[in-house]
Amino acid sequence: MSRRPRRLLLTAAAALVACGAPADDAPDDEAARMQSLIDQYATVRLEADLSHLSDADRQVVRLLIEAAQPMDEVFWMEAYGDRAEAEALAGGDPLKLEYIRINYGPWDRLRNNEPFIEGVGPKPAGANFYPADMTREEFEAAAETDPQLRSLYTLVRRSDDGSLHAVPYHEAFAEQHRAAAAKLREAAELTTDAGLARYLRLRADALETDEYRESDMAWMDMKTNPIDVVIGPIETYEDQLFGYKAAHEAFVLIKDQAWSERLSRFAALLPSLQRGLPVDEAYKRETPGTDSDLNAYDVAYVAGDANAGSKTIAINLPNDEEVQLAKGTRRLQLKNAMRAKFDRIMLPIAEHLIAEDQREHVTFDAFFGNTMFHEVAHGLGVKNTINGRGTVREALKEHASAMEEGKADVVGLYMVTQLFERGELTEGSIEDHYVTFLAGIFRSVRFGASSAHGRANMVRFNYFQEQGAFTRDDATGTYRVDFEKMRDAVNGLSALILTLQGDGDYEGVDRLIREKGVVPPQLQADLDALDALGIPRDIVYEQGIDVLFESGG
Repeated sequence: MSRRPRRLLLTAAAALVACGAPADDAPDDEAARMQSLIDQYATVRLEADLSHLSDADRQVVRLLIEAAQPMDEVFWMEAYGDRAEAEALAGGDPLKLEYIRINYGPWDRLRNNEPFIEGVGPKPAGANFYPADMTREEFEAAAETDPQLRSLYTLVRRSDDGSLHAVPYHEAFAEQHRAAAAKLREAAELTTDAGLARYLRLRADALETDEYRESDMAWMDMKTNPIDVVIGPIETYEDQLFGYKAAHEAFVLIKDQAWSERLSRFAALLPSLQRGLPVDEAYKRETPGTDSDLNAYDVAYVAGDANAGSKTIAINLPNDEEVQLAKGTRRLQLKNAMRAKFDRIMLPIAEHLIAEDQREHVTFDAFFGNTMFHEVAHGLGVKNTINGRGTVREALKEHASAMEEGKADVVGLYMVTQLFERGELTEGSIEDHYVTFLAGIFRSVRFGASSAHGRANMVRFNYFQEQGAFTRDDATGTYRVDFEKMRDAVNGLSALILTLQGDGDYEGVDRLIREKGVVPPQLQADLDALDALGIPRDIVYEQGIDVLFESGG
């Protein structure tokens, strides 16, 4: 995808700053600092082929984008609070305003949530899901008598007497939920796919009741839909205090039929892959749902959590453990987002950090495959601890997301290895996947170590390095994979994480993250060199109904 003007949000005043003419209220050095932060993102125009859709389904896409937009309003409230107050922190500086909008607040999501506006304090670990003055101990005591405080779908607020109470999302965000639900119901009346229509109606109901399981089941039942939408409170990454609260987001997606057909056969292999995990039987006794499927999509629009900071390239949902056990999960590979990151970020990184004779192993097909099997791996292992400590999510608390992402990365690569050895994968080579995986670590760790993905990346990097899975040549500043030791490290880390999850071992996970979830100095120096070379850290979307229909028909 070609480089476009930075973003529609970049005003003429900002453009003058970028060209070296400082705005009256911004010193040269401050303008340069903000411009360098914005330059971390490469602008990608969200395009998708709509030519195969009927006129009715094109109208469905429009309605789904309109349904997604209220999720943006809600996520602002969850991540920061009042959007207007956040934007006022820019003080009229268009560069600061743009970066606040990219990050949904004054904290840099690519730099461990450090504040980039002077005078702004640290980001609250619980974002705006909890009172700013609430302590962990206070919450835990209150939650013993009011379990709703731990619900995925409630805000925690103070009553007049100072006590904590839960406010259901469908009440706290009633206006936005009603608006989105109305658009979903309109789309349900127009779509040509019966499964999508049923899901849209149930999802609309869920937004008005906070009861999502039935709509998740309906989403899993869809098989022939040419259009998809993920909408509502989904992931818990924004809540870094407990990992209890789901943040609002939306994806509007167009299915790539040709690529989806290539992926469909792998879903049937999940039970045998579960049985082959490198852990004792107790840690793989759950049977993944056989309704799981794999599909490729182009992203048409994103909102809320999905649009904040770094952009996802794959989705694995639903998160509801009961739905996963009954139906499995759906893995959605976001092909246009993936291709943009590979071309604009991965290849330049490989050129500078991967040993010259191994660069040929960095391929898009391996990147796509590693990402796909990361999502597949979310469905493996256990969702409930083996010793009565409840679900893995409950037992590991704020570390649950980091461990789950770490598991998906390394178990996904374990699965790729197994599939090559069994002859199920024949395109490319295991060497392609291993070297591309290492290049992918360098891409991902640039997001910082504050997020769940970031902590998982660093645990994996440090563990692999300790096991000799790769080495650094100080003379060239490049890294080389040792293929045999990489295989051993993949097995070892897979077993470690799966066991920690199954045991619900909070103390063990906490120790692992404290010891290995950090960026070592040499790696930081290498990452700084990538910044100095101007290699983007991530992408930002130029998107909207006009953009999509101008490009996609």
